[in-house]
Amino acid sequence: MACAWLIFPNGLKMMSRKKILLLFLLAFSTGTLLLRQSVHFSWFPKSPPFSCAPWVSPHPKHTAVAFLKTHKTASTTVQNLLFRFAERHNVTVALPHHACDHQFCYPHNFSARFVHPYTIPPRLIASHLRFNHDELRHLMPNDTVYITILREPVAMFESLFSYYNQYCPAFRRVPNGSMEIFLNNPSQYYRSHEKYAMYAHNTLVYDLGGDPEHNPEDSTYLPKFIRQIEGIFSLVMLAEYFDESLVLLRHLLAWDLEDILYVKLNMRSLESKLNISSAHVAAQIRAWNALDAALYDHFNATFWKKLSKMDQGCLQKEVRALHQACERLARHCFRGQPQLRPAMQIKNKDLRPWQPSAKVDIVGYDLPGSGPHLDEQCLKLVMPEVQYSRYLLRKQSLKNRRRVVPHRPLSPQGLLPPPRHPAIKAS
Repeated sequence: MACAWLIFPNGLKMMSRKKILLLFLLAFSTGTLLLRQSVHFSWFPKSPPFSCAPWVSPHPKHTAVAFLKTHKTASTTVQNLLFRFAERHNVTVALPHHACDHQFCYPHNFSARFVHPYTIPPRLIASHLRFNHDELRHLMPNDTVYITILREPVAMFESLFSYYNQYCPAFRRVPNGSMEIFLNNPSQYYRSHEKYAMYAHNTLVYDLGGDPEHNPEDSTYLPKFIRQIEGIFSLVMLAEYFDESLVLLRHLLAWDLEDILYVKLNMRSLESKLNISSAHVAAQIRAWNALDAALYDHFNATFWKKLSKMDQGCLQKEVRALHQACERLARHCFRGQPQLRPAMQIKNKDLRPWQPSAKVDIVGYDLPGSGPHLDEQCLKLVMPEVQYSRYLLRKQSLKNRRRVVPHRPLSPQGLLPPPRHPAIKAS
């Protein structure tokens, strides 16, 4: 016991019975708290902490988080992780108003009006939005930590071209849906004023609230924009180094290892991916998305500077521990290795991912068992974005309905601002 030394005579001479009793009660209550916190994942073996970073943080967990969910960057996997954390720790999540569907009326600049009243005041926000710091600052608490994730522009553009081929007018115009034909003369197909044009040009800059149409030869614009981002975001993760990013996230927020466990979500089938076969095509993508490429290159460099400040042995141990813990979680939930399935082969309709078009196959997971035999934590682990957002909204509405003054339902026309040119910068 923590207070066993108090039974020795010397200890009794030095301390009063009242102090001994207080210390005993403190030790007992601390043990009870730790026991309660350990019940979330009974399958999760409690790894002993190694000297450089304890798996269970000794500091209070930071719960005020604004995650800018960028497009086609593994951001759905991060969002799922954040949603599960919020549920376990009873954190209110800002969710979109019904008129906005499961995104905050994207591609409009974010406004607090887009947030469902039953999810206010929030401490976490993680759904798609176009970044508007002033509006988020009014919505979120003062201690909010801002994070986002980027992806290498070549791989990201391939994913955007495939995923949004039926939504983005520029992509629909291309003969035979050929990315190579588009890249040979983008201006022939691209119109900056059209709805969903942002999926075809400098999407990262657009999501971050910048001007995707700005001349990349202007040597002053992007450095200034990057300084603004660095002044707001405490962590910019990289999709290519996902596990290392989660280790940095865990340290930043004083979270435990179990808080960053995941399986990959919103993935395309191999048949839905386009082949980038040449360095020439890659160079064309970077040239067309020059602002995104420069933005990524900058934050790629700063990412490795952050990692270099960590003990490299400790970093590798944490990455390995994360791999092993995710594998244990998968064995627990899937009774083996997770098997990706086409949506229509998934028996549980709540686990079928949204399909953007007939030309793209987004795969997901099925779980063994059903009804009372289905592990709720495993269900949330693989729940697609649309279903999880709706589930959380129902759950928080039931909790908060009695505390919120009734609002008249807003029509989309009453909620949305007038249409704006997609190249206009956020204020």
